[in-house]
Amino acid sequence: MAKRSYNQYCAVARGLDVVGDRWTLLLVRELLLGPKRYGDLLAASPGIGTNLLADRLREMEAQGLLERVTLPPPAGSNVYRLTDAGVELETVVRALGRWGRRFMGPRREGEKLSTGAYFVALRERFRPERSANLHEAYEFRVDGRVFEVTVNDGTSTTGEGSAVRPAAVFTMDTQTLNDIFLGQVTARRAIADERVEVAGDAKALGRFQAMFPSV
Repeated sequence: MAKRSYNQYCAVARGLDVVGDRWTLLLVRELLLGPKRYGDLLAASPGIGTNLLADRLREMEAQGLLERVTLPPPAGSNVYRLTDAGVELETVVRALGRWGRRFMGPRREGEKLSTGAYFVALRERFRPERSANLHEAYEFRVDGRVFEVTVNDGTSTTGEGSAVRPAAVFTMDTQTLNDIFLGQVTARRAIADERVEVAGDAKALGRFQAMFPSV
């Protein structure tokens, strides 16, 4: 079946021809955190279905948004990763997130929490002025997935994978991550209530929350 098009000679229309299909930008959002195997993308996208995922990945590869590569040993896994054109969509994803916040409201029945989405959204939350002279990394272990957040004197990066020499490792579930992200619970309270297990500097979660505030 031919891919649908708006058939307009317009940059917006052409862009939507490429990324406007359901799931495309959400798959980009996941891949902004690093290369992923097919199974990882399927697990991170509940509701997509294996056939639809395969179709979307095939279309995104044909459009030059991602590529399939084999990671070097010892991993040796076949993964999908964004091309330069795909990485440039980060500005679109972040802008859409800023715009879409007004429609969030209360969580609807049946809505799932996307663990990876928080670590892309953190890039928008970062307050560089609050990280002056600070150089440290944090590792988050959330419902079986591992993420790293690194802060270096006014800059920050996030990604999926283990942190190098983290100041602390935080283990929690996605609901707790959501509550911390939204400012519904303080770092101190989350630790005191044993919703977060900390290995390393117990004060690091408070520093993290201050640099990535909910408001």
